[in-house]
Order: sequence, then C-alpha cells, then structure tokens
Amino acid sequence: MERAVTVCDVGPRDGLQNEPETLPPAMRAELVGRLAAAGLPRVEAVSFVRDDRVPQMAGAEEVVSALERRPGTEYSGLVLNERGWERFRASGLDRVNCTLGATETFNRRNGNASLEEAVARVEAILVLADVPATVTISVAFGCPFEGRVDPGAVAELATRFAAAEVVLADTIGVATPSQVRALVERTRAQGFHGHNTRNTGYANALAALEAGANVLDASIGGLGGCPYAPRATGNIATEDLVYLLEGEGIATGIDLDALIAVSQWLEEVLGRRLEGYVYRAGRWP
Repeated sequence: MERAVTVCDVGPRDGLQNEPETLPPAMRAELVGRLAAAGLPRVEAVSFVRDDRVPQMAGAEEVVSALERRPGTEYSGLVLNERGWERFRASGLDRVNCTLGATETFNRRNGNASLEEAVARVEAILVLADVPATVTISVAFGCPFEGRVDPGAVAELATRFAAAEVVLADTIGVATPSQVRALVERTRAQGFHGHNTRNTGYANALAALEAGANVLDASIGGLGGCPYAPRATGNIATEDLVYLLEGEGIATGIDLDALIAVSQWLEEVLGRRLEGYVYRAGRWP
C-alpha cells in the first residue's frame, strides 16, 4: 500500500456543524487556514445550506471571503440543491461537493426532498458544474431511520454519478471493514467518509484504500456528526488518520506536528477535550 492518498479535512464543515455553539466566520476561516498551512491537500471549508436549518454554517460567504488561499490546497464547499450551487458558484471555491442520502427517509429529513428528487438535483448540478465535483452518498452502509441499506441500491446510485468523484459515507458509523471493502470494490468509489461512532472508522479507512479508494475524509480532532442522524458521533480524526497512514507507508504530504497544534488550538477555542487521540498522546517516536 505504498501510494499517495488525498486526505480531505471536513472539520470546518462536518465537524463544526454538530457543535452546540456557532463560531464566527472569521474564526472558521482561521481554522481552514491553519489546516491548509499543515499541508492538507483538500479542505471542506463551508456548507451552502439554509441558516435556519444548520445555524453553525451560517455566513458561508463571509468565511470564504476571509480565506487566505494557499497554493496546493483545494477548497471545497458542500451543496444540497440548485440554490446551494448558485451560492457556491458565486463564492469561487475550487470543488463542489454535492451530497444526498442513499435512502428515502434520510433525504427527506436532511434535504427536504425525496430520493429521486435528490438524485435529480445532483444530476442537474453536475451538468452545470465547471469545477471538479464530488458526489457524497450519505448513509451508504446504514440509515438511522431505515436501518440496513441495500448495497445494490448504493451501487445503482453510484453509477448515475460516474462523471464525478464518488465518496461513500458511513454517516452513522455502523460499517465494518469487510462491508466497506466490498462496497468500494462494487461501486469503484474513489473516496470514503467514515465516522468512528463504533470504533471501526480507522479500520474502515484502510479497507477503503485496499479496495481502491484514494480519497479519505477526516475531521480535525475527531469533531463531527450529523444534525439529522441521531447518535451520529464524530468523524475519524485527521491527525489520527495521518499517523496511521504514514505508519503504514502511505504518503500524505501532511505535517503531523502542525495538525496536532491545530487540534490543541481548537481544544482551547471550544473549551473541551476533543475526540482524537494523537493530539493528546503526541507523535512517536
């Protein structure tokens, strides 16, 4: 497994959206900047969603305008629909991440649309997109409302987005490595977004790589969750993932010491211990 992998830090979006308080746009932009300075090749900076639905993501345009872009870092933004796409396009970010759920109920709860409506929205955005596009299929392994998800249904969804980078998301952290390996192989998905809710997230990330994925989402300090997925706790921690990957001989190009410093800073900002381990234990040797 001696190959490069793209680590995308989703902390400024998927991480902070589950925090009880809302950080001001300037501070969220500072977090993005610190992550970029640590060498992250991709950072999901904002989410273009309704403020009343996810108040922690309010002021996305202010965050983007406050960013100090660094060469070598791709800045992405998440959208759910055409309105989100319009806001994204006006922002000038580098990559659009269109997301939808693999089940009917999750789409209705998360995006106020049926599954077929959500698919149509993503397809319409992909036609318009003049920047690199990712399609993240949420609850690809299990749904908090419908239970187990049929792998065949996920595979069928993935084929509809062949023009984009497809990322499979274990939104509620129920998958195990064999399930991740099988679904990544079946869908030929390029990426995996794992939550560590049941302590399988890191093993699942390695399984995704073994199956052919080359993009892994993670969140600084292990922040995260989903406001519309009960008990969906944090993402895998970026610094923990980088420690694991580099120990396995997989190049990331990321400065682990700098990542640890970002988590230590964020711990002070939020006033609580974060879920990650490496920022507390330190690197070794």
